[in-house]
Amino acid sequence: MAPPVPLLAVRGSDGTSLLRGPPHCEPHAAFQRDCRPSRCVTFSTDGTLFGWCNGQNVSIVNPSDGAVVSTFDLPKTALLEFSPLNNILVTWQLYTKTQDSPQGEANLQLWELRSGRLIKALYQKKVESWCPSWSEDEKICVRIVNNELHFYEDNDFDSIANKLHMQKVSDFALSPGGQPSKVAVYVPGSKGAPSFVRLYQYPAFGGPTAALANKSFFKADRVMMQWNKKASAVLVTASTEVDKTGASYYGEQTLHYLGVNGETALVQLSKNGPIYDVAWSPSSTEFCVVYGFMPAKATVFNLKCDPVYDFGTGPRNAAYYSPQGHILILAGFGNLRGQMEVWDVKNYKQVSKSQAPDATHFSWCPDGEHIVTATCSPRLRVSNGYKIWHYTGSVLQKWDVAAGSELWEVRWQSLPDGSFPKRPIKYQAAPSQLGSTQAPPTQAYRPPALRHLPATPSSKLHEDEPPQDLRPGASGEKSLSKSALKNQRKREAKKAAKQEAKPEPEPPTDPAAVSNSQSEASIGDPEVEKKIKNLKKKLKAIEELKEQQASGKVLQKNQVEKIQKEEQLLKELQELQIGQ
Repeated sequence: MAPPVPLLAVRGSDGTSLLRGPPHCEPHAAFQRDCRPSRCVTFSTDGTLFGWCNGQNVSIVNPSDGAVVSTFDLPKTALLEFSPLNNILVTWQLYTKTQDSPQGEANLQLWELRSGRLIKALYQKKVESWCPSWSEDEKICVRIVNNELHFYEDNDFDSIANKLHMQKVSDFALSPGGQPSKVAVYVPGSKGAPSFVRLYQYPAFGGPTAALANKSFFKADRVMMQWNKKASAVLVTASTEVDKTGASYYGEQTLHYLGVNGETALVQLSKNGPIYDVAWSPSSTEFCVVYGFMPAKATVFNLKCDPVYDFGTGPRNAAYYSPQGHILILAGFGNLRGQMEVWDVKNYKQVSKSQAPDATHFSWCPDGEHIVTATCSPRLRVSNGYKIWHYTGSVLQKWDVAAGSELWEVRWQSLPDGSFPKRPIKYQAAPSQLGSTQAPPTQAYRPPALRHLPATPSSKLHEDEPPQDLRPGASGEKSLSKSALKNQRKREAKKAAKQEAKPEPEPPTDPAAVSNSQSEASIGDPEVEKKIKNLKKKLKAIEELKEQQASGKVLQKNQVEKIQKEEQLLKELQELQIGQ
């Protein structure tokens, strides 16, 4: 059976439309374009339903043939979402009070999709965590109400089946998949007590040993919790609003790991600075972290939180795995130039490097072959449009909005897992009439007064660190885990100790060495002793720098200059020792 052709929803000031693509997205013939501006659009989890609100009503259609499923008279709807099995439509509008209803109206509404019947109307003042979370089989639904979690079973919203109340619950994350469902709960610290995240398996919430895992930490004003696809572990990014050390405008972040088997860990990052992005691989066996002051590092870790591969440094702040998990894209959007590095995850080999300047949106197509980047309002109100790319760096289609119009959102149709097989990775650019946008090599800035002079090698503000297998002295193999490295060091130390224990032959008498030792013994001038001591200290520091350089570390310019002075220092030391 041939895989389906994904659809792309486009929402803007000129209305809402569905495009049938890739590689070339054309208007979907079965869908009649809505010319009225829409507030929101969404696809169901399996892609069989498409909904949008145009300021007059909410429409639900079957995207394959355009048949109308339901229409709701809800002109003020700002957000909408489908339950996993498409039984319920959830709509949300801004919470308001009027003279007729001083308590305000229930602004979160749950509708039976097929009949259009209102199941339940609830109050949800904040837009954060506005939508209830369902398990994949809709056996459990949970939402946060006044610092406690309310659980409903089998879509019965007239009675609360279970509650989880812990001091002051401020956030939660329900595990993906079916039963047994698990939930991660975050409680912020107060009065000197640490914040903590706990994992529970529904419905076992009582007792001191009910938690599957518990991780407490300081320095957390808010957290972001991410389950992996198999619901076996959670990554928690803890952030503070202000970095008290003054090192960063973005506050301070730490990354924590919690497994449902009870294992917890602090993920050790090798560079100081913000954590920009954390992404789980669809395989659920590893995750990628983009972190550190610019140029940022990117590293893949396994479930033991050991580094598997280090991509080095670069202008990046986001990581995106393909739906099949075989490709990883490291990108730099926002205040960066839009560079996209495409990597083969299995072989850790770079496939392509391209640039999408001014992009405010990025998403993978479900086929794992194509991506879309877009420049949308209100983030950027100029040059609005989208591009369809092949992961090899080729631009297959480019579309710009008409003058005076704006693009607000583009969204791929969701499709069930397994709809597209994993295909072999290609390294040659896909054919395209638009070509590719290879990232141009950057040149150092030269002041106007020096531009008439011949160019000279200049030092960079930041030395870029290459990927681990391209560093000097690095083998083509993947980096060892912490335990393997520890064992390797033990073996090397044992071998060195054996060699030291062997009796060494007596060295031949060297007149120069004897004279040096005699001169050292006869030194009595404190000034000369001080100079010799300083020279030996500098030479020791140079030896340490040379060891770091041999291990693959990129040295700064002043450190390289120190190494270059080694011969001069040795000569000075020899003259001092002989002269005395």
